[in-house]
Amino acid sequence: MSAQAPSAVILIRAERFKPNPATAADNAFQHDVPAGQDDDETAAKALAEMDAVADALRAAGVRVHVFSDEDHTRPDSVFPNNWLSTHAGGNVAVYPMYASNRRHERRADVLELLKSEYRVQTIIDYSGLEPDGIFLEGTGAMVLDHVSRVAYAARSHRADTHVLERFCTDFGYEPMAFDAVDHDGVPVYHTNVMGCVGTDVALFALELIPDKQRREQVRERLTVNGRTVVELTEDQVRHFAGNAVELCGRTSDGRRNYIMAMSAEAHRSLRQDQIDEIEKSCTIVSVDIPTIELAGGSVRCMIAGVHLDRRPAAEPEITEAVEAIDDNPLTADGRDVVDEELAP
Repeated sequence: MSAQAPSAVILIRAERFKPNPATAADNAFQHDVPAGQDDDETAAKALAEMDAVADALRAAGVRVHVFSDEDHTRPDSVFPNNWLSTHAGGNVAVYPMYASNRRHERRADVLELLKSEYRVQTIIDYSGLEPDGIFLEGTGAMVLDHVSRVAYAARSHRADTHVLERFCTDFGYEPMAFDAVDHDGVPVYHTNVMGCVGTDVALFALELIPDKQRREQVRERLTVNGRTVVELTEDQVRHFAGNAVELCGRTSDGRRNYIMAMSAEAHRSLRQDQIDEIEKSCTIVSVDIPTIELAGGSVRCMIAGVHLDRRPAAEPEITEAVEAIDDNPLTADGRDVVDEELAP
């Protein structure tokens, strides 16, 4: 299985979704809801789109963990990849968020799910940097090449290079920071809107990197292991063509099924030659999510990939240590004793 393409994902079903006014200032991809559309209608349309994404991924054989969020104060919680990333070897990162009303999107129950169903050894939490005004919004701010161990990051308010370097030291990546701007000189707010990295193909808007030397360095690094780069235009980026993610599903007969998940809007913006290049190594799976895209993010932003090993289905053997605290142990970690003590 490719280190780049996770076979499981986390989605947040944000029941009170709407474009977040606190993020509009530096997110040029964000738009207002259509005139006359109230919050309830917006939320209902977004929920249908979230469910469609989950259904499409399940149909492709991807394992999908869905968490509900009824909190109206977390309009952007549908984008969990900004606060959470997981990594091979049992490592998890939790990130500092730029907008103050996004900081309580971090959820203990998501981390507990990961610990209970996957092998988690270390959780490194960078969120304590928020009071210092230092931010790195996860795999929104970074596009990670898990194969070549490179972290690509467009500098912005949401991608501080000092935290980037700390993350790279902790998790074993090479930092590759650069400036990226649109034709008006507005910085790209999140790196993952301008590009994604798959196992054998990358979609990247290299033209948004104004420094020609740095642009060529990024191109060279993307292709060093033989990966093909599909170059995106700024217009395609505006249609979220860069906001895609490679995942590994399973066919009905159990064979691996590599997919490139993106929105229908992104898919429509691609030329046929670009589609052909992508589908040499994976199948495009696209879903129409126009309401969610009003918030300035698309399918990749909705997905927190799980790059962790699953725990075995069978309960591990009860150890002597657990037997020492329980005359008749029921669980291997002694939690039955704890549950009994906490019972009212």
